[in-house]
Amino acid sequence: MNARDPLLPVQPDEATALAEFAARTWDEEIVPALVDYIAIPAKSPMFDADWANNGYIERVIRDAAAWVESKKVAGLTLEVIRLEGRTPVIFFEVPATKAGSTDTICLYGHLDKQPEFNGWRNDLGPWTPKYERGLLYGRGGADDGYAVYASLTAIMALDKMGIPRPRCVGIIESCEESGSFDLPAYIDALKPRLGNVSLVVCLDSGAGNYDQLWLTTSLRGMVSGTLKVEILTEGVHSGDSSGLVPSSFRILRQVLDRLEDSKTGRLLPESFHCEIPADRIEQSRATAQILGDEVWKRFPWACGADGGSTLPTTTDPLQALLNRTWKPTLSVTGADGFPEMKNAGNVLRPYTAFKLSLRLPPLIDGNEAAATLKTLLEDNAPYNAKVTFAADGRVGAQGATGWNAPSLSPWLEDALNGASQAHFGAPCGYIGQGGTIPLMSMLQQSFPAAQMMVCGVLGPKSNAHGPNEFLHVPYGKKLTAAVAQVMAACA
Repeated sequence: MNARDPLLPVQPDEATALAEFAARTWDEEIVPALVDYIAIPAKSPMFDADWANNGYIERVIRDAAAWVESKKVAGLTLEVIRLEGRTPVIFFEVPATKAGSTDTICLYGHLDKQPEFNGWRNDLGPWTPKYERGLLYGRGGADDGYAVYASLTAIMALDKMGIPRPRCVGIIESCEESGSFDLPAYIDALKPRLGNVSLVVCLDSGAGNYDQLWLTTSLRGMVSGTLKVEILTEGVHSGDSSGLVPSSFRILRQVLDRLEDSKTGRLLPESFHCEIPADRIEQSRATAQILGDEVWKRFPWACGADGGSTLPTTTDPLQALLNRTWKPTLSVTGADGFPEMKNAGNVLRPYTAFKLSLRLPPLIDGNEAAATLKTLLEDNAPYNAKVTFAADGRVGAQGATGWNAPSLSPWLEDALNGASQAHFGAPCGYIGQGGTIPLMSMLQQSFPAAQMMVCGVLGPKSNAHGPNEFLHVPYGKKLTAAVAQVMAACA
């Protein structure tokens, strides 16, 4: 063996051993565990109001906890914490193997899932896992049921190689897809036990490609909820009423026009916008050079009117990256008040309801945005219609605030690049994400000095939340080894 380089926390031969351990554990233990996990419809409380009685969340929590405890990691303790009326949280801790270390690494993931959605390939389904050509299909494996298994595997890999690391704690929740409205209470309860958190590792994010390690630099916030317009108490004959009774759908369109320019998609209230930091623009420019047109070509575009594909809002890679990470955007994700087409007779409907998903720039306060949105939509209703907007979540937590990563410490920047080179053969990439992880803002406020390693397996076409969602297992293996190497550098 070559002489040990004291400047490298992980030697080249050790990096190889970490990769081999991670790959073997994924093949022998993690993939089988995720096959079982995917088969359980553990939908988040927002999508399963009777989650406590149905028992699916309880089952995935118990399965993951049992897997962690079965590994017999030296000094590991685990507790399933339950606060009254809230979804459970797994909390585990493993003592440091680095002599004299007072730091703590906090590892995060979640086990609740999005609902089924339609459009799955005929041989696939949300709760019917299928593993083919390195891709594990099914709901929740990549977003992000794998996190608890990969986190402990990274710890085990370091311990097996005798590579020192700090104390590690894990927080695995089951309310993330509902906006993590249960999590603040758990963070408050656990804060005395978390210790001096110097690094947060969150495995609930994405990747620009599968060719290098990607660090998430920002996350958007979100307000979601139901906008409902009521004009009648029951449906009436459209021939008798149309022209006199205003359409609830037309009123809803008018109300949405207060929020969004339908021609451009720009959100009209300036309070929903923020200035993009200069360093994020420069990082996005570098990422645009790496990814090029794949930034927008990776989506499953339909066939357009002229036979070509439908078009994005922009084909400029830099602008595309900024649009999906630093610009507010409205999506309608569901509708109510409409009969199925086959049952749609000549009846003017009494109401129209849309499920809205408003993504917010990282620096906009989610709760303030929720209050602003409610006032904007409800005030001065056309025709004095009954217009209501009910935000998801609970009182005081009806919007999720986004997150802008703190500046990288030199040690973390070096560790990320070293781990990416060792396990992918390319430098670390930096990318903002359009999704929301409420925990990051919470932990940033609780531990302002902590560094953040936010990453994940949701790369091109992985399609989290949609049909044919998959986990790219080869990338998951490399990511696990890279996380272990960064954890060693933290020591």
